[in-house]
Amino acid sequence: MTALSHATFAFGDFLRRHQRALRRLQWGVVLVYVALIVVPVFLPLPDEHARVFNHLTVAAQFAFWGIWWPFVLVSMPLLGRAWCGWLCPEGMLTEWASERGRGRPIPRWVRWGGWPLVAFALTTIYGQLVSVYQYPLAVLLVLGGSTAGAIAVGFWYGRSKRVWCRYLCPVNGVFTVLAKLAPWRYRVDEQQWRRHGNARVIPVNCAPLLPLRHMQGAGDCHMCGRCSGHRDAIALVARSPEQEIVEVAAGDHWQTALIVFGMMGLAVGAFLWSASPWFVTAKQWIATWLIERDIYWPLNDNAPWWLLTHYPEVADSFSWLDGALIVGFIAASAAAIGGALLAALWLADRLLPGRDALSLHRLAQGLIPAAGCGVFLGLSATTITLLKHEAVPVGWANDARFALLALALAWSLRLLWRIAGQRGASMARRGVAMLPLLAGLAPFAAAWWLLFVAW
Repeated sequence: MTALSHATFAFGDFLRRHQRALRRLQWGVVLVYVALIVVPVFLPLPDEHARVFNHLTVAAQFAFWGIWWPFVLVSMPLLGRAWCGWLCPEGMLTEWASERGRGRPIPRWVRWGGWPLVAFALTTIYGQLVSVYQYPLAVLLVLGGSTAGAIAVGFWYGRSKRVWCRYLCPVNGVFTVLAKLAPWRYRVDEQQWRRHGNARVIPVNCAPLLPLRHMQGAGDCHMCGRCSGHRDAIALVARSPEQEIVEVAAGDHWQTALIVFGMMGLAVGAFLWSASPWFVTAKQWIATWLIERDIYWPLNDNAPWWLLTHYPEVADSFSWLDGALIVGFIAASAAAIGGALLAALWLADRLLPGRDALSLHRLAQGLIPAAGCGVFLGLSATTITLLKHEAVPVGWANDARFALLALALAWSLRLLWRIAGQRGASMARRGVAMLPLLAGLAPFAAAWWLLFVAW
């Protein structure tokens, strides 16, 4: 056993032995989280002179959208879902509620495979409509509403389980695909497991409801360490970050849709619309058309704040037309970028040998680095904006953005090349299959150039 292997095993066992300390840490995060989403609601909105160090609302905004969410995302390919198992306040609260709740069986509708995509899409779109990055009431509504849902589901379903995290959390699907890139996982030794036979062993409470004996990857594992050493068969091990994508992960149609239409299409539209001159042109054209026909109600900005942004005291209110165009712009982006990627995957799949029912979805797994990078670039745009507001020099930002995007695209292309190789394709055939994939990635890359350079 190498020194790295020994240290990795030991860390897994350390986590298992210190579950109480982990829970205390999670409760500490819960307290900070609650303070950040509740206290700013009772404070006046910040003016142009407010800064991180003199206004709690700005500090909370920077904490959530400048640091918390962008770097939770980064943690997934680095540490797996350690955030979920060690720190996540919703995970802590839903499990706590489940320990004290009704313990009802999990119904079929909760287990529906489309929730990761649907929940991600609805939360992303709704967050844009209520300006979740700018206003404390919107933060309380979106994040606080998600937390309330986690507690309610935990109370009603499962026994000491994280049913919300496993099936309904809006970011569960994103975390699942990104964690497949993690250089760590809990490996199960089947032979060692069988040696125990029917011997009585204290069961492990796997909160995210994983079948421990058959666990192969890191996508759904919360890295909590509870199962480390179970039956002397489960241990935390290092691995290649590409292993799960190339050798294990098959994916399915819902996960493919999340990657191409959700993370690479819809999310891009959500980040682009506010900077797009196309959005402004479309709004002006439609508004003129409506006025010429004496149709004025779509131009009213009288929607309640919980439906559309409505803060007249700071001259920021969305009209009904704004709301419709935001949804339309995001949907069109998802259709254009996601459609191009899906068409590229379809054509590449047919150019390669060994096609089967899941082969296209295996190819889609290769897009995960690019998809994750795109979501990070969008979230970190808020980080850069907030740093600018604090008078921090950000001239390096675009160079860093495009370097990161280039690396992510190169990694995705390498993974796609390796997945094609797993199907027995010759070098020439693989090269031909890569051409539509390059073309399919072009609209995705162009969208970031538009946002950060052209617009």
